[in-house]
Amino acid sequence: MASCPAARAAAPFLFFCRGSSVSLAPTPRATLAAALFACTLAFAGSPLRAAPVTAVHELAQQEKGPLLGTLRDLVSIESGSQDVEGLAQIAALIRDRLAQLGGKAEIMEPAEVFRMDDTPPKTGAMVHAEFKGTGTRKIMLIAHMDTVYLRGMLKDQPFRVDGDRAYGLGISDDKQGVALIIHTVALLQKLKFKDYGTLTVLINGDEEISSPGARATITRLGSEQDAVFSFEGGGEDGGLRLATSGIGAAYLSVEGKASHAGAAPEKGVNALYELSHQLLQLKDLSQPERGLKLNWTVSQAGTNRNVIPARATAQADARALKVADFEQLEATLQQRVQNKLLPDSKVQVKFEVRRPPLEATAASRSLAAHGAVVYQELGLPLKVYEAATGGGTDAAFAALKTKAAVIEGFGLSGYGAHSNDAEYVQIGSIVPRLYLSARMIMDLSQNKMK
Repeated sequence: MASCPAARAAAPFLFFCRGSSVSLAPTPRATLAAALFACTLAFAGSPLRAAPVTAVHELAQQEKGPLLGTLRDLVSIESGSQDVEGLAQIAALIRDRLAQLGGKAEIMEPAEVFRMDDTPPKTGAMVHAEFKGTGTRKIMLIAHMDTVYLRGMLKDQPFRVDGDRAYGLGISDDKQGVALIIHTVALLQKLKFKDYGTLTVLINGDEEISSPGARATITRLGSEQDAVFSFEGGGEDGGLRLATSGIGAAYLSVEGKASHAGAAPEKGVNALYELSHQLLQLKDLSQPERGLKLNWTVSQAGTNRNVIPARATAQADARALKVADFEQLEATLQQRVQNKLLPDSKVQVKFEVRRPPLEATAASRSLAAHGAVVYQELGLPLKVYEAATGGGTDAAFAALKTKAAVIEGFGLSGYGAHSNDAEYVQIGSIVPRLYLSARMIMDLSQNKMK
């Protein structure tokens, strides 16, 4: 182990263990433990790699065409997060496909809705399916069917194939994940593999608006599992992610008193003055070195130039890598706003966790290491990211109340999520991803994790 360059560096830089196509990309705060983990992946992926399991690989190849057909069907249904009609249509399609595969499938309405500042009156339902096996392991596969696009935009970017790319609105984020789950289950059924205890599928209908209706169900079901695989896209390099950023929002409101700005300003309570005071004393709460960020981004005050403003508001975007950091941030906000510039003003701050962070664990590291070995059977590299590289996902909700492994990024490689004309997936990643997903379920069910 001491001969590994990463272990020697233990390192504040990106590193790759030589002698293997498996790599780990840590943050600048990489520790010796992370370096040793990277080397473990490297030695596991030695040149004497095993050959692919033939039956699984052949079936993955056979599922490529049908999966593209499912992608076409999914993309052809517009399903924006607030498009109630479109969400109902795509949910019915997914439910029926899972039922045809032998699952106990249902459309599940949210049991409780976590109301945020922008939560619509009605949120999308979920599709829930269970496949009963003969073993003991409980495994959950999650993805989402809603998109960020408005109804009517599909005509400008319908499903199409161009070389190794399949294009379409929502194809990368996250209709490919839905299709991958359906065809992973289909592959296992064709193998007559049922060594798992329960294989649970949960497809969310409100992920793009921070999962207000689905989060409680995802957390509840996640707590019952031995592993959770989330099928958000694997990005351009197809890496797995063990951590995602937490996303929060702060809402600051000030109530003052209106009066004539020229004739009697002293009779008013200037909410804009108080808001300015509050923002200045709340501007230094970021701690970038630990991934905690708070940035005030929106403000509003006043109605007329000659009126002392009676109300002022501001909003902030917050990011964190640990759940405890959000809790500490909220406590600090509540404490600081008690210090007022104008005693007669009323100041309130509300903090909402839109998404908790997903944190890397020993269980997720171990399972991801096995995934790297599986990918090696295809002669492919697999990056495993231990630190958050972007926004939050539903995987974090699944991890909130479980010690089981939760891994993000099982989806296809692709690019252009949330863009109007460039969203695509790489067709060449279909077979490797089907192979990886099926093998991970099989090996976990049969306790073959290396």
